[in-house]
Amino acid sequence: MSIEPYIINDIEMADISSRVGDIQSEFDGLTYSHIPVKNEEVYVGCISENDIRSFDPNKSLSDFQYALEGFYTRRDDNWLDVLHAFAKNDTNILPVLDEDNSYLGYVELHDIMNLFTESPFLNNPGGIFILEKGIRDYSFSEISQIVESNGAHLLGAFVSSLENDLAQITLKIGPSPVNAILQTFRRYGYKVTSTHMEDSFSSNLKDRSRYLDKYLNM
Repeated sequence: MSIEPYIINDIEMADISSRVGDIQSEFDGLTYSHIPVKNEEVYVGCISENDIRSFDPNKSLSDFQYALEGFYTRRDDNWLDVLHAFAKNDTNILPVLDEDNSYLGYVELHDIMNLFTESPFLNNPGGIFILEKGIRDYSFSEISQIVESNGAHLLGAFVSSLENDLAQITLKIGPSPVNAILQTFRRYGYKVTSTHMEDSFSSNLKDRSRYLDKYLNM
């Protein structure tokens, strides 16, 4: 999905020759973590509010050019790549450049997050499953096959953790009977770490635990 419809151009880039105090005042009226900066109409980076608050207000921004952060995105970048850029640079505003590196405007983190929340992965009804298997052992084609062989639809899946040679995979499945899918995953060596009311395996374990407690307390 293109981010072009979400490009905003309602604030001007600060000039590298601007007085620091003026930019500090500009931040007072904004909720953005950064402001784009230009040098002779060419984008040269962003200045963060956290940095500029510590600068001498009577000096020029050019005296602190080392503090500029050169992050940006392209208008044809995928929104997932854009979301990654937001997280990587700890910002809520991301300048957008065209193929000639001309500044087009910026996108807001809020708008890109809305793209994610409006996706079928989050917006459509269904169940969230969290699985674990060895990093070299899991397969998305196998996961898809297990889901679809049980008459369900896979709405999305991603690797949510890689740790100690274990991969954690989070997936969302459209409305369907859950128990058969869970049992099939277990037969294929996947550990189900999420909790599901319909899981007969977990229910049986709880029944056995209660029976054991009752026996031990006799």
